[in-house]
Amino acid sequence: MSKPISKPNSAESKLEEEKKSNKKVFKTLNPNSVYIPVAIGLAVAVYLFIDKVNIDVFVEKLVAATWWWFGVALIVLLSRDAGYIYRIRMLTGKRLTWKASIYVILLWEFASAVTPSVVGGTAVAVFILNKEKLSLGKSFAFAMLTAFFDNFFFIIFAPLALIATNLWGMQVFPNISMEGGWLQDYGLQVVFYVSYALIVLYNFIFAYGLFFNPRGFKWILVKITSIGWLKRFRNGALETGTEVIMASKELKGKDFNYWLKATLSTIFIWTSRYFMLNCLVAAFSDMNMLDHLLAFSRQIIMWIVMLISPTPGSSGAAEGVFCLFYSEFLSNDFCAAVGILWRLFYYYPYLFIGALILPRWIKRVYAKK
Repeated sequence: MSKPISKPNSAESKLEEEKKSNKKVFKTLNPNSVYIPVAIGLAVAVYLFIDKVNIDVFVEKLVAATWWWFGVALIVLLSRDAGYIYRIRMLTGKRLTWKASIYVILLWEFASAVTPSVVGGTAVAVFILNKEKLSLGKSFAFAMLTAFFDNFFFIIFAPLALIATNLWGMQVFPNISMEGGWLQDYGLQVVFYVSYALIVLYNFIFAYGLFFNPRGFKWILVKITSIGWLKRFRNGALETGTEVIMASKELKGKDFNYWLKATLSTIFIWTSRYFMLNCLVAAFSDMNMLDHLLAFSRQIIMWIVMLISPTPGSSGAAEGVFCLFYSEFLSNDFCAAVGILWRLFYYYPYLFIGALILPRWIKRVYAKK
């Protein structure tokens, strides 16, 4: 008598799925991930120092710099991190301890630093939150909500930056140094507006799914991926649709104070992040209020432009475009060196801190299990 074919146990199937998912995440969340962005950044830094920087002028400017601005830059940077930690703890309804919130933010920053800007570290954030004893639905909800608010900042403040600089007669889009032609006049603006439009589209679609019609959102994804060559993305669409439905359920019933705190903390985080660069530029240059406004506005524009960079954490690209936006504040003889200093402040520390704390965090969350 033949034995019936046994169906795979659903628990075993889920466990196998989780292992595969974990394996994908740990390809990103890996201390060895620092090598590629560091190598790219170092190669660009060496090139810029050799080709663009007059070492004698830079040393002279460094000695004559207003050093207390460096201290302010460090305070602003730490304030930004504190804002991130507060926001994730607040968004999760204090389900995360302060210690867990610090781990989440530092590892999230690490993940963002080792992935291209357009990819970001949201998928890794879901994994980290889930390992910090939040349900999968809550993890998706809070990771998606964080990404939504960050994008919302760009959507609101980029037009404000354009309007404010135009009102004061300042040119927020610098010209590309090329031999005339259409690209010099409009190329950078086209890149900005395309990136901005993609951010608006992305946020609009996810806002529709998260806050208005999650099941309709899933239905649209399934229908789109039922067409011809798009069928290969059908499984991913189903998974994304299910995640959005789970996230939407978690976000229902939040009061006005919740959304107000999320909005204000997001503005504080990104304002601190951008003002840090203002501090570094001010250390080398006398800046009035209008100069600070222009420098701040240009960083919003630069950040949106850098979103299309294919390199991890925009490594190399950020250093390369820095002088395009800030050469009028800093001499061409040492502008590139300040750009590298900027990256040393806000980018590279998160690579190494993340690589150092990652093994301890893994031991911590798996020991809990």
